[in-house]
Amino acid sequence: MSELLKISLPDGSVREVERGATPADVAAAIGPGLAKAAMAAKVDGEVRDIMRPFDGDAELALITSRDEAEALELVRHDYAHVLAEAVQALWPGTQITFGPSTEDGFYYDVMAPEGREPFGMDDLPAIEEKMREIIKADKPLRREVWAREKLIEKWQAEGEAFKAEWAAELPENEELTVYWSGDDWLDMCRGPHLASTGKLDPQAFKLMRVAGAYWRGDQKNAQLTRIYGTGWLNKKQLNAHLHRLEEAGKRDHRKLGQEMDLFHLQPEAQGSVFWHPKGYMIWRELEAYMRRRIDEAGYQEVKTPQLMDARQWQQSGHWGKYRENMFVVPDEIPSTDDDAPIVSNDADMMALKPMNCPAHVLIFKQGIKSYRDLPVLMAEMGCCHRNEPHGALHGLLRVRQMTQDDGHIFVREDQLVDEVRRFCELTDRVYKDFGFESYAIKLALRPEQRFGSDEDWDKAEDELRNAVAEAGMATEDYGWEELPGEGAFYAPKLEWHLTDAIGRTWQVGTIQSDRVLPERLDASYVGEDGEKHRPVMLHRAVIGTYERFIGILIEHYAGKLPLWLAPVQAVVATIVSDADDYAETVAAQLRDAGIRVETDLRNEKINYKVREHSLAKVPHLLVVGKREAEEGTIALRRLGSDEHQKVMPLDEAIAMLRDEALAPDQRPQS
Repeated sequence: MSELLKISLPDGSVREVERGATPADVAAAIGPGLAKAAMAAKVDGEVRDIMRPFDGDAELALITSRDEAEALELVRHDYAHVLAEAVQALWPGTQITFGPSTEDGFYYDVMAPEGREPFGMDDLPAIEEKMREIIKADKPLRREVWAREKLIEKWQAEGEAFKAEWAAELPENEELTVYWSGDDWLDMCRGPHLASTGKLDPQAFKLMRVAGAYWRGDQKNAQLTRIYGTGWLNKKQLNAHLHRLEEAGKRDHRKLGQEMDLFHLQPEAQGSVFWHPKGYMIWRELEAYMRRRIDEAGYQEVKTPQLMDARQWQQSGHWGKYRENMFVVPDEIPSTDDDAPIVSNDADMMALKPMNCPAHVLIFKQGIKSYRDLPVLMAEMGCCHRNEPHGALHGLLRVRQMTQDDGHIFVREDQLVDEVRRFCELTDRVYKDFGFESYAIKLALRPEQRFGSDEDWDKAEDELRNAVAEAGMATEDYGWEELPGEGAFYAPKLEWHLTDAIGRTWQVGTIQSDRVLPERLDASYVGEDGEKHRPVMLHRAVIGTYERFIGILIEHYAGKLPLWLAPVQAVVATIVSDADDYAETVAAQLRDAGIRVETDLRNEKINYKVREHSLAKVPHLLVVGKREAEEGTIALRRLGSDEHQKVMPLDEAIAMLRDEALAPDQRPQS
């Protein structure tokens, strides 16, 4: 009599199956619909192939396309393997390495056969066609466990030097598994995979680009070709993704920054921004708005040094945890006649600050603080430097020199939840003022490597949960979610993820509850009992960094910024030269009303002027000709409006623009 295994299902029921049965057998027993829909299985919490037999009694959950995150990771992994098989089928002798899934697709690193040029964009159509052929063949994907020596011998015999090297270095106790695609192709992989290639949609992927990549990420090693693709569950999802990419391309802040003459970047200052007058006007408006908001919230603004002694960073803990991202400067460079700098061996080390928190603790420590002085709300528009990898730099979104809307709140424990709640309410006002109606709040919990006791971490995480709950935001409407292991090394943190106009998310605001840094830097206050106590330090930022937030705003609005943020709010353009004097008069009155305005008196056709200022994303074009000059009117064109130009009296236009140009916090409250 066969041994029966007990398989527990999520609904609480238990199925008995014979040893050797698979999750696919359970799905088939439940019903044909589920058998067709099931893609993989969670067996005792581990994602496995649906055709892999149970090891014993187990808890089972079947993964279908409704489990989108897990389903996408599965299909993208499979697309990567199909990609590698297709390349080797087309070009025998190609060596393959690894092919993981990514956030929106997959890639595979390969080396072209000897004597062939590295793969390029022209090869992608043929690879795609071969991939579709493999998918339509519905080849079974079958898992096997191999002995290490056998696998290494196979790779070496087939000239797969990279695979052989990797197999030889895997831990001795690690089970080496391979997956067959049909009976003629296999790859070394931990899995899991779908049951067959035919479970993939042949119309739901697209190869996107190729790039160079070094074996194991080391430039001393062989250079490979990385082939990138995007993969989805169905064609509808693929088309939506490609549409988002097209929209993102149109909204790329680097492209718009050039068209609007906002900023530029160049090699002489890698990762730092050269702000042009128009771009810096956006910065100034943003900074003025944030300053009004923090003044309103009771913060005291400070300014701290750029360079601080390395010993301060050692004491804070940043030197050990963050050293590779810091720009270090010796404080002694002996004089020399040579051009090359010479650094003394006994020079003390200093570092450009990557964050402002240790300096704020030093300000807090000046003078004796009483429990009555708390909370202390400290803010700084603080310029920081972080040595980001060159390849990670990306326009305004990833820079090395940045200015944060930084702040730290020093509180007694009984004040903490209320202050975090107030911060939640502040972020809500700010994001909605900038047009971000949709955002999610996530709680990042303790990482493996951390400072502080478990007791302190328990308390800090609960306090943040309670604060969000008191603000009424720990709900599905606010996308509330907890993220295990993603906190900072010194504190858990709340994160705010904004959703932009085309559905992308951006992690922007944060608040962290920190008991470690006050301890390490010996910050204290005198309590009601006359004894010294440690404050809790709340690290917080609303918009993150000015550079990144401006980049996000440019892309969110596709350059068509709200009038109060637009660097040029209006242009007065003439139809004929007879209206030049009137145009100057109109511009002067607009300036007096606080409107940022320019004139366009060039001897060009008005349609040419309209196109040029539309490309520069000027919100309002005030067109004037001989008739407007005689009647004291203007013809108003709004950027992006389908309406024809509207003729209106100059005084009425000025009043309208003056009201529209007010920042959200300065408008009359209804």
